[in-house]
Amino acid sequence: MPVAPHPVIEEHAQTKESPAPLYKVLVHNDDITPFGFVMSVLKQIFKLSAIRAFQITLEAHHGGVALVVVEQREHAEFHIDQAHSLARGRNYPLNFSMEPA
Repeated sequence: MPVAPHPVIEEHAQTKESPAPLYKVLVHNDDITPFGFVMSVLKQIFKLSAIRAFQITLEAHHGGVALVVVEQREHAEFHIDQAHSLARGRNYPLNFSMEPA
């Protein structure tokens, strides 16, 4: 009696796409950039409300640094570049940085 062939079982590796790692965007205080300019950058580039932009600017002013947003690396880099371009265009040393969340 002929033997039936064994079924072939293929194993597929299940790949889960993990979410992109998040980064904190930080604004740093300096003694030259006007308070109002920092607020306008936060509103324009990071799309923050006037109240939130004021709170963050005040925190950076008193504490030296403040958290702006937490977002994916590509967005953080893009927003920081935009903010630096606006500041440099006005000859302000306004500085933003990022670090893993």
